[in-house]
Amino acid sequence: MLRFLLLLCLACAGWGASAQDKAPAVQSVQIQDVRPDASDEPGYAQQSNAERGKVQPGNNAPMWRQVRNRWIIPYGGALLLIVLGAIALFYWGKGTMALHGQPTGRMIERFTPFERSAHWANAIAFTILAISGLVMAFGKFIILPVIGTTLFGALTYVLKNAHNFAGPLFAVSLVVVIVTFIKDNLPRAEDFQWLARFGGLFSGHEVPSHRFNAGEKVVFWLGVFVVGLIVVGSGLVLDKLIPDLVYERSTMQLAHMVHAVATIVMMVLFMGHIYMGTLGMEGALDAMRTGYVDETWAKEHHELWHDDIQAGKIPAQRSTPATAPTVQA
Repeated sequence: MLRFLLLLCLACAGWGASAQDKAPAVQSVQIQDVRPDASDEPGYAQQSNAERGKVQPGNNAPMWRQVRNRWIIPYGGALLLIVLGAIALFYWGKGTMALHGQPTGRMIERFTPFERSAHWANAIAFTILAISGLVMAFGKFIILPVIGTTLFGALTYVLKNAHNFAGPLFAVSLVVVIVTFIKDNLPRAEDFQWLARFGGLFSGHEVPSHRFNAGEKVVFWLGVFVVGLIVVGSGLVLDKLIPDLVYERSTMQLAHMVHAVATIVMMVLFMGHIYMGTLGMEGALDAMRTGYVDETWAKEHHELWHDDIQAGKIPAQRSTPATAPTVQA
């Protein structure tokens, strides 16, 4: 499917060549048609990159370099900066969402130790991957001119190895996170009202939601489930860990482009999630750090979840810690 979509995009952009424009060697406009004996064709060694770009773009390194440097790097970098700027402006205008009511001192367990362990493992791996990926993608434009070739080479060498070690941790923890939280992220009727009013983020009156609101569910399904699995899948291809896959040059080039685009989309989605879980909302970081939230916090931010706990439909305490805080029965 990914190959078909890329072929379609290239066809629409007019990157293919017509039959009469073909060079005498390697007569193919199919981006995936890279034969092992292509270099044996008469005239192959004399072809310029421009000629190869017409007859066999999938075997043309400059074409892929242009895709990366003219599209993914500038537009991806601009998107990251725009989202970061929007978050900064929102924080400057709104500040941290504080509780309206007074804390009761009665605590509700929001995340069990297992849930928090899965989340933090995934978050730490994602942070390592994001930082190392950003430096490898954008560093030569920003960091290299400042620290020079030697230091930048050493830095990227260390980060590349960190990237390779964090990748498997991210893949395994991502699957654990999906399995752990999928039940509470299933769509509910009130999610549509939440989305229609953007959660009440601008009005100051938060729309009632269950354990996870619609915004969190969008991050889960789009950022974690869809994009996350694409990132993991393309990463496995780049590491040559998919059994029975023919690792041709075109396959690796395509996997690299898919991986780069998907990681940028994931970072954009997670930037908002990280903001709301730290600076954006009072008590949100404590929920993932300790596992508990005050009853007032639960009522103001996830009213339907709070109501089910009060009605006894959901236990307020789901684990048995050695020393538990005061918990609403």
